[in-house]
Amino acid sequence: MKKQLFVSAIILLQIISINAQVVSSSEATILINNKPDPGLTKAVPEVVESIMPAAVAASSIVPIGAGKYYALIIGINDYADPDINSLDFCIRDAESFYNAVTSFYTFEKENIKFLKNATMSDIVTSLDYFAQVVKPTDSFLIFYAGHGVWNKTSETGFWLPSDARKNSTLNWFRNSALRDFLREVNSRHTLLITDACFAGSIFKTRAAFSDANLAVNKLYELPSRKAMTSGTLTEVPDQSAFLKYMIERLNVNKEKYLSSEQLFSSFRIAVINNSNVIPQYGEIKDVGDQGGDFIFIRK
Repeated sequence: MKKQLFVSAIILLQIISINAQVVSSSEATILINNKPDPGLTKAVPEVVESIMPAAVAASSIVPIGAGKYYALIIGINDYADPDINSLDFCIRDAESFYNAVTSFYTFEKENIKFLKNATMSDIVTSLDYFAQVVKPTDSFLIFYAGHGVWNKTSETGFWLPSDARKNSTLNWFRNSALRDFLREVNSRHTLLITDACFAGSIFKTRAAFSDANLAVNKLYELPSRKAMTSGTLTEVPDQSAFLKYMIERLNVNKEKYLSSEQLFSSFRIAVINNSNVIPQYGEIKDVGDQGGDFIFIRK
């Protein structure tokens, strides 16, 4: 009996010896009979305890579920109707904006439609396209530079595509139609940037500028439908201080994450001090805004 117990103990010791391991730093070395086998060395994940404060760590995380960034950029200089004055700088400004977002931010060129001297059909077809391809995790931006019109009687605002006629509203693009399209584009965030006369008419009520400073991830999490415009219910000059300072801020910004509200606040005073317009920022009413914000993510 004692002999059997002794033999069992020897076998147990051999098993323990065969399975012995030595763990050092980030590697586990397997020892066979206390001799390392180079072919059996494998990595073991290191556990690193973060010393970064929770608030700082949260602000440096890429927003979870960040989808693609889509954009429709429209610049209109030339109008078919001789009774509608042509413009000089809208396409140039649209090109500057396009270069800024594709060079420094996470807008891929294949996800952007850039319409120069767009017709009514061009605009509607493009919005139909984005309504089909934009997903709930994506962000969608619309940039418009061209003529705008305000009808005081009906209190309706319009964009004027290049094929608009002065004496017919058939090819005038109504703000109400734009709101309908924005409801159809099922993005997480939609941002409208408009440089046109009476651009502020897109707001059902013109929201006052807000200085609220929320964490990037919280702003990204909540759906948003925001707009920034070059003015209220007023005419604006062809050479736009609004776009000049906005594009300048986009080009020089060094922050990884920039909300549309932060962008707007960074150039608003410069526009007021150097032009006769007061730019506006706020939510587009009745199209699904839930308090979030459009986040520009720098490359």
